[in-house]
Amino acid sequence: MKNVLKNVSFVILLLKMCFIFGQELATQKRVVIDVGHGGKDSGAIGVNGIIEKDVVMDIANEILKRNNNLNKPLDIYLTRYNDTLISLSDRTKLAKALKADLFISLHCNHSDNPKARGIEIYVSNDESNHSDNSTWFAFQLQAGFNKKLGFESRGVKFANFQVIRESCNFFPAILVELGFLSNKDDLKYISEPLNKQSIGSVILIEVINYLKDEL
Repeated sequence: MKNVLKNVSFVILLLKMCFIFGQELATQKRVVIDVGHGGKDSGAIGVNGIIEKDVVMDIANEILKRNNNLNKPLDIYLTRYNDTLISLSDRTKLAKALKADLFISLHCNHSDNPKARGIEIYVSNDESNHSDNSTWFAFQLQAGFNKKLGFESRGVKFANFQVIRESCNFFPAILVELGFLSNKDDLKYISEPLNKQSIGSVILIEVINYLKDEL
């Protein structure tokens, strides 16, 4: 893809992962990955028929696979493990019951403007004890996507999405829009299985880096 995403060697990314993963966390941390939509709620639909709920499920599974290969995996839980519709309130209730150290909601974007592209990361606009940590992690993840995968960044933004609004008083929480399914370049990239692996790897790398800093 021209001028959108740079070509990244997956082998190089894996080497970086091995280095990061070799620096184990001294204390076990618990992360909840909120897999957006599901069931009758398909989410955004791309011009080639790709469905948001399937894309984010694939990426969440890639995160799990890579985490399970660590010598000392994180405790990572998904809000759904199959094509099931889970209410927004139940997603946050699960994270609270698990006493999560970090909450990440995965989504894909859509716009009436086919030229709109890139990653957006959202933090709750409600002030809380975790606002600074949520914002810091959002910026670190955004930088990771840009540096390692060449994703165009649309910035860290503040919004009132229910899952982050209901989580922000309990633990750092962000919502990630992983590119636009309405943009042909973003869509082409995110449709490739190898690129889904890369996205999952970057998310896990940045989660580990963030949690290490919080020890």
